[in-house]
Amino acid sequence: MGEFYVRMSADLKLRNYSPQTGDRYLCCCRKFVRHFMRPPTELGREEVRAFLLDQVNHFASPGALKMYVAGIKFLYRVTLGRPEVVAGIPWPKTPKTLPDILSGSEVARLFDAIEPVKVRMVLTCTYAGGLRISEACSLRTGDLDSKRMLIHVRRGKGAKDRMVMLSPRLLELLRKYWQATRPSGDYLFPGQEPGTHVCAAAVREALEKAVRKARLGKRVTPHLLRHAFATHLLEAGADIRVIQVLLGHSSIRTTTRYTRVSAAHVGRTQSPLDLLGTKKGKVLG
Repeated sequence: MGEFYVRMSADLKLRNYSPQTGDRYLCCCRKFVRHFMRPPTELGREEVRAFLLDQVNHFASPGALKMYVAGIKFLYRVTLGRPEVVAGIPWPKTPKTLPDILSGSEVARLFDAIEPVKVRMVLTCTYAGGLRISEACSLRTGDLDSKRMLIHVRRGKGAKDRMVMLSPRLLELLRKYWQATRPSGDYLFPGQEPGTHVCAAAVREALEKAVRKARLGKRVTPHLLRHAFATHLLEAGADIRVIQVLLGHSSIRTTTRYTRVSAAHVGRTQSPLDLLGTKKGKVLG
């Protein structure tokens, strides 16, 4: 993309997109331009439609297709100032699937199987505070407030800060981790290069090995531990509004998906049939 790559990269930074989102958008647009071997200024709506259809024909997932649409829309709307090119390009529908949820005993088995200790602690933080993997990897020692028992999550999704609980058990484990490893620098989980934190890819790779070792018959990702955090809180009786704040969701609609996931929560809900003829059933008329 040449100069357009530089301009789009700058536009993404000016609008405060996260580095991860920016990289994905740029990668999608590079692939789009490379598909036609022509600069994007010479491409129009028909080329965009043809490219997206080609991705569908090559079995691109709904999530991947949505990322292509988002990146190309940004390129034409913002960087090139030609919104008419993508005005009629629809957002692809994504299936409303429910993730597998690990039980408490499965989470414990998984943690016992995770090596090395640094990765185990990253994923323990993910589950203990409902953190995204990028948030857990980039934790700094100063983000832990042991007096108020809070974790300060900085620049989460949407560049928003939030506070989550610092579990006493997690604090104890982190202190043992600190004494055993003595990490240098500001990051709680430093990377191989000075001044960097452990990368999410390394955590995912170690997690895959642990899932096989623990013989869990589920597809487990770091984000699944965030789902488990929310679902287990709901099943323990936590208010969904509190869960919304802990997860950093702007809309309660995003959080309510966990009411669909939680089988235990559904199972505790009383059927109106059980209310008929009872004192509580008077509210039914």
